[in-house]
Amino acid sequence: MVKSCWKPSIEGDSRGCLDGLLWYKDMGQHVYGDFSMAVVQANSLLEDQSQLESGLLSSSSSGPYGTFIGVYDGHGGPEASSFINNNLFCNFKSFVSENQEMSTNVLRKAFLATEDKFLSLVRKQWLVKPQMALVGSCCLTGVICNGLLYIANAGDSRVVLGRSVRGAKEVIAMQLSTEHNASFDAVRDELRSLHPNDPQIVVMKHKVWRVKGLIQISRSIGDAYLKKAEFNKEPLLPKFRLHEPFRKPILSAEPSLLVHKLHPDDQFLIFASDGLWEHLSNQQAVRIVQTSPRNGIARRLVKTALKEAAQKREMRYSDLNKIDRGVRRHFHDDITVIVVFLDPHLINGSSCYNSPMSIKGGGRLASRC
Repeated sequence: MVKSCWKPSIEGDSRGCLDGLLWYKDMGQHVYGDFSMAVVQANSLLEDQSQLESGLLSSSSSGPYGTFIGVYDGHGGPEASSFINNNLFCNFKSFVSENQEMSTNVLRKAFLATEDKFLSLVRKQWLVKPQMALVGSCCLTGVICNGLLYIANAGDSRVVLGRSVRGAKEVIAMQLSTEHNASFDAVRDELRSLHPNDPQIVVMKHKVWRVKGLIQISRSIGDAYLKKAEFNKEPLLPKFRLHEPFRKPILSAEPSLLVHKLHPDDQFLIFASDGLWEHLSNQQAVRIVQTSPRNGIARRLVKTALKEAAQKREMRYSDLNKIDRGVRRHFHDDITVIVVFLDPHLINGSSCYNSPMSIKGGGRLASRC
């Protein structure tokens, strides 16, 4: 039904507002309801990237139609997350066309193709810009299509579902993504099973578990120095080079995959980088969305997290807001939040949505595929 009444017209309003280090799009529409986005910068250069693409999900005009959500939490610099923001959706659309359908395998192929292209870029710049081998990004995506939610995740960003409880006013939080952070026992066990001959595959350093004592996440796009031995040598700085050679990748770009059949009681989805979840629990975030107006809800979640960050340092929120980027990273991380509301009538195909939407967090317009 959505396909039959889709009328591509002027692209939806992809602009947002800027308030100091906070960018926000308080309300927009996607194929299946409303959405709200917000991004706050803490690093000297914004390392969080994000996007929402709603409309045609393939390179051909035959469909399918739906909504694509991406949150990309970079580290070591903005290059990997920016690359994903400019390439992943295009790769995804190509694979949807090639397979003539939406599936978790399509998402997996898009992740791995984006990884390969980024590592090729690192290889080309190796001699003049070896630090590119240190840049990586977590990658969380969700696709709503034909009554299903497809999730692919590499890293420690998170998507949480708010589901209403029939006969009660409560909305419960259901975490749908699997996180890949060495702080979890299961992740350390996985790494040890994959590298049985390496007793130093995970190391406690400064009271934090790290892979090879260097990085907390076990899956990412980028981080070439921990995936290809060709990048674990000069001219890379010695402190990042492993003393012993490795024959297989230490980190992986392979995403965890999930398909969730949307239920009429599924109210909304919260996609966010770990900067939000450092300060809010799943249920706290869901309760805020449940009890607040839709308009500006992503901005409200970000501000609540910032207030929590300020309180932990025994300072006022207003004083935290006066701290400039770069120095701000000592108080909180870059934070990206996308709240996607789910209208069961639209998901079931009983209504139409006439205008496609393409927006990138921070106000950058979507690049064309």
